[in-house]
Amino acid sequence: MTLGDAPASPEPTAPPGRGAPSARTTLVVTAHAGDFVWRAGGAIALATSRGEEVTIACLTFGERGESAKAWRAGRNLEEIKAIRREEAEKAAATLGAEIRFFDAGDYPLTPTAELTDRLVAVYRATQPDVVLTHPTEDPYNGDHPAANRMALEARVLAQAIGYPGEGEIIGAPPVFYFEPHQPEMSGFRPEVLLDITEVWETKRRAMECLGAQQHLWDYYTDLAVRRGVQLKRNAGPNLGLAHRTMAEAYMRPYPQIAKELV
Repeated sequence: MTLGDAPASPEPTAPPGRGAPSARTTLVVTAHAGDFVWRAGGAIALATSRGEEVTIACLTFGERGESAKAWRAGRNLEEIKAIRREEAEKAAATLGAEIRFFDAGDYPLTPTAELTDRLVAVYRATQPDVVLTHPTEDPYNGDHPAANRMALEARVLAQAIGYPGEGEIIGAPPVFYFEPHQPEMSGFRPEVLLDITEVWETKRRAMECLGAQQHLWDYYTDLAVRRGVQLKRNAGPNLGLAHRTMAEAYMRPYPQIAKELV
């Protein structure tokens, strides 16, 4: 099962005279250039491996708060932005996703009406079936909750026919919060465990594109192992799961819609 699936419905068929239904789409709203890789790289790689479209809305480059290595090397602000942009582009390409940079400035990331308008435009342009973003709490990084608030507000506004802007209004795509760096301190519960074993090597290659945060490569590898152990523990003994199952954890802020309980 993929993120956002509700069991039940058959595949839609195209009306007479029309082509096949368009591919499912995922929108990832991320505060910094590396967040989408560490926290949701597996979900992104799984989606694109199925031919689905993934768009990453990257609000900042993480140039001030998440680029200590470059600052210590004597790089200036514009050089650091360029480094982080290049890293994020390589990581997104490795995962098979499109990335759009907002360059909104981090530490702090400040919500504005202009940013909201730009996010609404992305929602309407991509018509996402699934949205991935940060959870509402993170006492160690205020940019992450700020990105969450903008992502949820833009999602609601993009549904409003009276809200100005180009593009068709959207429905109500399910939202999944990806795991923060310190989940115990951020009110995070692993409500959804996503098996990313088949795309783990892709995620690891994407992680290794982020040289500015090399210290996190092993941390997020270990986390995938731990979440994989949890996944197996909750999946039953006879599902043929790999001995070394890798997983990512997510929360759901809205109810799951289904026709049967599974």
